[in-house]
Parts: sequence; structure tokens; C-alpha cells
Amino acid sequence: MTFKLTDKVKWVGKIDWELRTFHGEEYSTHRGSSYNSYLIRDKKTVLIDTVWTPFAKEYVEKLKNEIDLNEIDYIIAQHSEPDHSGALPLLMKEIPNTPIYCTANGAKIIKGHYHEDWNFVEVKTGDTLEIGDSTLTFVEARMLHWPDSMMTYMSGENILFSNDAFGQHYASELMYNDLVDQGELYQECIKYYANILTPFSTLVTKKIEEVLSFNLPLNMIATSHGVIWRDNPAQIVENYMKWANSYQENQVTIVYDTMWNCTRHMAEAIAEGIRTVDKEVTIKLYNAAKTDKNDIITELFKSKAFLFGSSTVNKSIMHATAGILEMIRGIGFKNKKTAAFGSYGWSGESVAILEEKLKAAKLELVQDGLKVLWDPDKDAIQECVQFGKSFAERL
Repeated sequence: MTFKLTDKVKWVGKIDWELRTFHGEEYSTHRGSSYNSYLIRDKKTVLIDTVWTPFAKEYVEKLKNEIDLNEIDYIIAQHSEPDHSGALPLLMKEIPNTPIYCTANGAKIIKGHYHEDWNFVEVKTGDTLEIGDSTLTFVEARMLHWPDSMMTYMSGENILFSNDAFGQHYASELMYNDLVDQGELYQECIKYYANILTPFSTLVTKKIEEVLSFNLPLNMIATSHGVIWRDNPAQIVENYMKWANSYQENQVTIVYDTMWNCTRHMAEAIAEGIRTVDKEVTIKLYNAAKTDKNDIITELFKSKAFLFGSSTVNKSIMHATAGILEMIRGIGFKNKKTAAFGSYGWSGESVAILEEKLKAAKLELVQDGLKVLWDPDKDAIQECVQFGKSFAERL
């Protein structure tokens, strides 16, 4: 499958319908993904990015059906991760002297991946490449989300090849934002931002403001993963600006892990208490051991507040809850209020450990945690309800 974006630009990537995890096992991809590569034909011919390594042979053979590889004048490597650069080793065996345009960090990291010293041409923000009627302008996007990341703007066609920014892991033959299911698209976009770009939100804002200051006409945003934005492409830019600004909805999320449902009973009673105070708030409960971790992170990103609960096991907390809390610490959520709770049998350390980890993530604990011995009885359930009321009143 290939298709035209414009008379000069063609998509020559790969849709990966079977992909279910990404970055090793760190990111879930329930709806698959795509590796978007673009072939530009002006007076000069340019290839932007390739595909993930397992598809390299298929990709190069397909590319040969599109063009004599020796006609490719330039390759642009916007990002060095193997899902973007994975076909370079095979491709460069065919056309070893072709210049590869990338950032200085891009050259270093590509060499680190493949141990080849190809014909790298290092570029920085504002550098241009004349290819005929159109000009390509490079924009460094350092730490969005790797040190080497960059975008490329094509004049005339008014396309921003945005690299990982504005993308999503979403497999679809339709390939344009106006053709796919809008609910699915939004969910995959916010999940992508929450899990991958949240740590760099300050940089997201600055980079978008920088790109907007160029006052470039924009017909299309051609991402590296998922669908291409052609219908009001500014909408995803506006969402990024909103998400980067300590985003929150009127939602409270409760995450817990439990051995014999004692902590689950606490979570449900706490939710009941929150509901008595705020009838409008959305409350969501997730068992950390049974729910996809990236889906949980997405819900926490959307929340104005969240609570964590765990049984005590071996003088510690349960591992699924600990894993989510470690992810939160790395992601660096801002402007979220929290509290902790848990059940125990004889030692009862879990609540203190949860609070310690929430503080380590630089989150605000609005009240002391609650711990209950064994399965909560009627009195303990009421104590949990009151705990939820108190939490809601402090938001």
C-alpha cells in the first residue's frame, strides 16, 4: 500500500496491524500502529524516514517498485529510534553515498545503533534544503521526545512532517484524521501524549510557540505514527497546548491492588464518599494488576486528583501499584492532588510507603492516609466513606 498526499508527496510506510506493545513492553498499542515514511518528488527526490527493522526488507523492496533507489538524492532521518530508522542499514547497502540529513545528536545516535559512518549532513533549526519548487526547512525538536528529534517543513505543499509529535499508535487504512473514528483517534492521541510527552510539556509549549512564530501556512501535518492531519490540522496543535498546561478534567481516579478484595472494598466505599460531595465529578476505579498500565496513566493524566491503595505484603506494597507509582514519578504529573489508603493483616506498612512514593513524585497529599485491619466491617466502611468525603471537600 502506498498513496498520494499531494502530487509531489507519497506515503510509502508500513501499517502494523499486529503491534500490541511498543518500546519493548512499556507501551500498549491496542489498535496497532503505522511507521510513516514519505517520498517527495520535486526537482530533487527526498525520502523522509523509513520503517521499523522487522519490516526493512519488505520496505526496501516496495520502495524499489516506486522508484529507482539511485534516484533518491537525499534521505532525511528525523529521529533515530529503530521504528523510524530501522530500514537504513538495508537501504544504505543499496545507495551507500546518499546524504542523510539529521541533527548532530541524530548522527551520533544512528551511529550508536548501526555502527556505520554514512554520509551524514548535520542540520539545525532554520537550515534549509532547496529541492526545486519547494524548500525543506528543518526545525530541531530536542527532547520531543529524544535528544535528536526534529521536524521538517515543506513549502509550497505546506506540509509539516512532525516526527513523533502529534502522532498516535493507531493502525488504519484510511490514514487521514477526517476519515477515522473520532473517538478512537482522540483516545489514542491523549494516551500518546500522557505516556510519552508529559515529561516534556514545558518544551512542547515552547516548541509549538516557536513554530507558530514562523507564521507558516499549514495544509497538513504528516506524522511518523498513525493518521495524517489534513482536516483542520491546527486542532491537534491546540490540544497539545492544552494538554501541556497541567491538564485536568473534572475526574477523580482511584487505583488499587488487592489480595482478598479488602482494599477493593475500601476503594469502592471511598468512591461512594466522593460522590456524596460532588455529584458532577467522574470517578473511575482501576485494579492496577488487571488494567493496562498505560490506560491507567492516561486516566491519571486526565484527573484533577487520584488516590492509591494497596494491601500490605511482605512489609511493602503490591508490585502492580508500585509499578504505576514509579511510572508517575518518571512522567512528572503537575497539579494533581492525592491520598493513600490500604488494608493490612498484621504489619500495615503499605499506606506509609504509598505516601512516600506519592511525595517522591512531587504530588500534593491533601490528607493523611487511611488503613484498615482485615476486610472492612460496617464501621470501617463508613470510615472509608468519610475518607472519600473529606478528600472531595479538599479538592
